[in-house]
Amino acid sequence: MTRAFAPKNPELFDQGLATRREVLGAAYVDASINNATDFNIDMQELVTQYCWGDIWNRPGLDRRTRSFLNLAMITALNRPHELKLHVRGAINNGLTKDEIKEVLLQAAIYCGVPAGIDSFRVASEVFKEMGI
Repeated sequence: MTRAFAPKNPELFDQGLATRREVLGAAYVDASINNATDFNIDMQELVTQYCWGDIWNRPGLDRRTRSFLNLAMITALNRPHELKLHVRGAINNGLTKDEIKEVLLQAAIYCGVPAGIDSFRVASEVFKEMGI
């Protein structure tokens, strides 16, 4: 990071950082923050505070349910890099390989087979990396 970083809402940022680390893994999250530049540090702050601090910590849904939703939505958007992170996060949040398969099958029907095929490819890579 090339400038001093001072989040606008340190309490929400810290809450989001803790949740983000628990779901995605501390190594990945810390690298994202520590390698941020003047150009993208504001995006890291936005994601950490509002996505992870505010939304992921709301009481209305548990983390497993949020992971189910994220897998389906990220498949719909066909974003393999983010899907890879969230497959790992879904495992960390207690989803099984079979549950992930069912989410991806459902998403393939409603979001398109090409997106589903890519999602299965990405999920398989994560399972292999994690020894699942």
